[in-house]
Formats: sequence, structure tokens, C-alpha cells
Amino acid sequence: MSAIRLERTGGLVTARFDKPRGNSIDEPFVMELAQVARDLGADPSVQGVMLASAHPKLFCPGLDLVTLLEYDRPAMQRFMGLFTEMVRALYSLRKPLVAAIGGHAVAGGCILALTADYRVLKRGGVQIGLNEVKVGVPLPWSVMVLLRASVPPSALTPVALLGRNFADEDALATGLADQLADADLFDDFCRARLEEFAEKDLAAVAVTKAYLRDGVLREMRSRETEEASVWLDRWFSDSARERIRQIVASMGKGR
Repeated sequence: MSAIRLERTGGLVTARFDKPRGNSIDEPFVMELAQVARDLGADPSVQGVMLASAHPKLFCPGLDLVTLLEYDRPAMQRFMGLFTEMVRALYSLRKPLVAAIGGHAVAGGCILALTADYRVLKRGGVQIGLNEVKVGVPLPWSVMVLLRASVPPSALTPVALLGRNFADEDALATGLADQLADADLFDDFCRARLEEFAEKDLAAVAVTKAYLRDGVLREMRSRETEEASVWLDRWFSDSARERIRQIVASMGKGR
């Protein structure tokens, strides 16, 4: 079954995440989202794309730990390669991309949001952040490069090293969100932001966006292979495995 529902109004397309466990990221999801990005990027009739969620309380909670905990090292290495390809496919999309963050976006969910040109966060306590260090794994190399290009230097310590989540004005201050929108106006507000991009000369937007992101994409690729083993070493460390098992166990109790 598809995990992403495409909703089209004229030249604007919403890629709406709609899968079990609140859009948790597994292998089929990353493969589908990467293909969606490639397909929409190649479609000349598409003028803009929005990432959104069908779940009212969750944009995306990050990796599907229940599934990935069972992966051995070669399988996890394959998954992380696909995850990186997905991030690059979204970040290199030459169409305007808006993230409509109407529910919590943590860890991998925050990463998805960071690939967008503009991030709208629903006001009223919706959390966004990168909590990888709390799980005991570092940010993957490409994610670190993406984060450094997305937020001011003053935000790197609280976001990356302390693994805090942020909401409302605090999320704006860190650069994880560009604007807040009230719940009752949220969908219309996000669509208006995408329309603002789509009203511009799209060829000019595409070239300018490519220029802005070329250096970041080059840096991502520069050390992906050599840094992948560093990340995998931490993922399979005893301390990280124990923390992940505890998180999975707590998820089971909450059902």
C-alpha cells in the first residue's frame, strides 16, 4: 500500500504522508518518497510541492524503530543509503517545496522538514527537533550538513548536541520553522505560502535554488561513504541498542 497520497490542485501537489505508526520512516517509505520527489521534479506541469501529513497530531516521528531494530548491519547500511538518497532527492528538487508541519516532527520527521524551502509550524505546542543524541546515535553526515545549512550557528548546540525539541516562537528562533500558523487557518496559510512561490518565474526559481543548494549537496556527497560506518558503529553499539529497545518497549506499552 502507498504511504504517500498525492493531492493535486492545478499545478500544486501535496504529498501527504499516510501510513501506520504515525508516518514512521521505514524502507518502503523512503523509496516511495524519493521516487515521488523525482517524478514531481520531472513533471513540467508541477509548479510547487507541499509535504504534509494525514495524521492530525504527527507530521512524522522519525525512523520506524520497531522494524529497524531487527535489521542486521548490511540491511541497516542499505536502509541508510536509501534514506540519504531520499534526503538528497527532496533537497535537490528544483520546484518550490513547503513543509506543512501540523503535527510533531522529530528526528527523521525534522529531517524531512529541513529539506523544504519553507517550513510552516502549527502554533500551539507542535514539537520539532532532532533527538538522535538522546537515542545514542550521531546525526548522519548528510543530515549534519543539511542542518548546518538550515539553521543559524547559535542553534546548532541546542538542536544537534542537546537534542532538544522546540515549539512555537522557540522553533522560529532556532530556524527549524520559518513561520507559525494558527490551527484553524493552517491549511489555507500553508497553501498561500506555496502559491507565493509558484507565482514567481519558476525557471528562475529553479536555477536560483540549484545555485543555493549545489554546495550543500556536494558536501553531503563528499564524505557519505566514509562516515556511514561511523554511524553504523554507534547504531549497533550496546548502549544505543539498549536505548532503542527501551523506546520500542515503551511504545508497546502505550498501545
